[in-house]
Parts: sequence; C-alpha cells; structure tokens
Amino acid sequence: MPRINRAIELLEQGQPIFYGGGFPLTYEGGREASGTFLDYLLFDFEHAPFDVAGLRAFMQGLVDAGPTRSGHRTPAVVVTLPMDGISAECIRHNAWQIKHLLAAGVHGLLLCNAETPEAVRAFVSACRYAFAPGHPALDDGRRSNGGQGYAAQIWGLSPTDYLMKADPWPLNPNGELMLGLKIENKRALVNCERSLAVPGIAFAEWGPGDMGFSLGWPKPGYEHDPPYGPEMQAAMNRVAAACKANGVAFLSSMHADDWRELYEMGVRVSGARDAALVEQIRKHAGRTMPV
Repeated sequence: MPRINRAIELLEQGQPIFYGGGFPLTYEGGREASGTFLDYLLFDFEHAPFDVAGLRAFMQGLVDAGPTRSGHRTPAVVVTLPMDGISAECIRHNAWQIKHLLAAGVHGLLLCNAETPEAVRAFVSACRYAFAPGHPALDDGRRSNGGQGYAAQIWGLSPTDYLMKADPWPLNPNGELMLGLKIENKRALVNCERSLAVPGIAFAEWGPGDMGFSLGWPKPGYEHDPPYGPEMQAAMNRVAAACKANGVAFLSSMHADDWRELYEMGVRVSGARDAALVEQIRKHAGRTMPV
C-alpha cells in the first residue's frame, strides 16, 4: 500500500476521515475491530486507565485479523494522552507516556488542553527521533532508541524502515504519525493561531465540552452539542480559521442536520456514531477507497 496510515492517505486526497472507539483493549477486541468501517480508532487515555499492555494486545489482534478491506495492514489507531499541553516543561516531564504509546505501534497521538505553542513544539519533538530532518521552528527529536522493535512488527516493517517512517506528517511528507491537538479552553484559544502554526500537527479540534466548561457552563449555549451560544460559536470559528490558515485538518462532530454546512466550513475529521451518515458524507466527497 502507498501508506501504512490509512487516515493520512485519505487526508492527502482531501477526503474526510471518521473515528470511533468502544472496542475492549484486548487481543480479541483488536480482532473484532479489524473490519471496522472507521478510518481510525481512538482510545481515550486522558480519563481511562493507562493500559499499555492491553493496547499492545489490541494492536496484535488488529494485525492477526487483517488486512483491512482497503488493503492496509490495520486501521490507524490514535490515543489521547493523559498529560495536558500546558507548557514545554509539562510535556518533557511526561514524555515517557509518548514513548510507551508509540512503542506499542499506534499511528497517532492527541494532546489535550494544548494551551501554548511551546508545549506543542515540545510535543512534536518528543514524537521524533534525533536524526529526523530538522526544522528551524523545532528542537531536535527526543524519542529514544530501543522502543521500535514491537512497533515495527505491528506496522509490518523492519526496525530500520520503521525508524524512517515513524515521523509526524505533514512535517515529513513520508511520515506515518498523525499528531493532533485539542484547543479546548480559553487559554488554548488565545494561542491557537500560534499553536497551530507549529510544524508537525495534522489535525485539531476545539473540544466543545471542555471549551463550554471554560467559557461559562452551565449557562445555556455552552453545552457539548449544538445549538451553541455566540461565544462558543466564535471559539469554534476561530479554531477552524486557524486550522485552515495552517493546513491543519479541522475536527468537529457532524450531524444529520448540519454536516453539509460543517463540511463546507472545512471539517475533515469527525466522530462516527451513525454509519449511514458516514456513508452519505463519503459519497458526497467522492471517496473511492474501500472501507
């Protein structure tokens, strides 16, 4: 296949991608998830137990039940990090989380409460090896040698080939790691334009649940789901505009009554609770890749 990461392959084509979860972090759960209609699987380690052993077993189950109908070895897997993106120091002190998750063979990571561009730069650097092509806006990579063996086996690569491909896209056009941000509180919102300008970020969301908490919930209009009040709508619009300006895919939930408007707004990543709605949006986008 042209890509290890099906989600990146679709984003390169301008296609929307859809994610979901709910599968148990077990070998059997991975086998069950192998045939999913989703483009990537999301596991929330922000609030759920940090179960790397279960994640490794799940990834092996994906491999053993594969390939997918699209011909990829597995669906892409993205994990929400427990740490918050408060500062560069916070990221560096907790970078062991990134090392353990990437060593399990996942294809992407999502940083919650990405409040400062300094934290985002540290996040990207923590996901890169020191020999990766440099960029003037980033420090050298900090991911260490020794964790690539299992991840390479999950990806179906030699350890050397894994080392070359395990780099953030689109910073590295040949990279297979998909890094995302949650711009989900008023502190992150103030810095969103600078944070989303950091090279190496593939997608970002505005996190309406936590954004609503930060801006004033439980007042009406600050709930997780629309209709939103003016302040919430302005937050969404600001993150969407910053994503567009920086070539970052915008993540927002799409529903039966608003998907056309949001698709035209630029949403290219969305949760998938309704398979029929997902199929409708894919048809509208002219998707040809098998699910």
